[in-house]
Amino acid sequence: MDNFIIGVDLDGVVGDFYGAMRKIAAEWLGRPVESLTADVGFGLDEWGIAEYGGYDRLHRFAVTQRNLFLDMEPVRDAPAVLRKLSARGIWIRIITNRLFLKYSHRTSVTQTVDWLDKYDIPYWDLCFMSDKDAVGAHVYLDDAPHNIDRLRRQGCRTIVFSNSTNRALPGPRADTWQQAEHLIMEAREEWMTGTLGLFGAAGYSG
Repeated sequence: MDNFIIGVDLDGVVGDFYGAMRKIAAEWLGRPVESLTADVGFGLDEWGIAEYGGYDRLHRFAVTQRNLFLDMEPVRDAPAVLRKLSARGIWIRIITNRLFLKYSHRTSVTQTVDWLDKYDIPYWDLCFMSDKDAVGAHVYLDDAPHNIDRLRRQGCRTIVFSNSTNRALPGPRADTWQQAEHLIMEAREEWMTGTLGLFGAAGYSG
């Protein structure tokens, strides 16, 4: 393929997953939304969901009863920047692990496709899988610490999209979509000149 490919995660990167889950969790827990910290780790343990059935049960409720993947808001500027990148000829490959719960796959897939269309988010490939390194891309943009660690261990060039779940990870990182755009375009320029290298958790200073 002659296109520069970016592998883009959805939840926490393109969609405001944690903001949407906070509102749904407040209802599910019977608590005011203000009582749930926005400063969460990956498993949302800070909200005390374990005694109510845990993350999987909350997630199933959010998707099947509250249309999580259809109704969440996009992360600020994500759709617009992705349109710009696509217009520049960058191949957008969306890679998400939204099928980890049994018996809700059809709902998850339908909501995902409808949401992408709703916000006019361009993409060429939509991959539902957990092993993101198995999907080829020149650069990956992700927020989940375990995904980033795995990608970097496999030598995949990976940008951290910043949120409270990944503060301990080394850069390169983007706090905004404008910063993500800059890093992606910088990597594409290296690719076009044949100088694009690999970076991972080891030996890279940002």
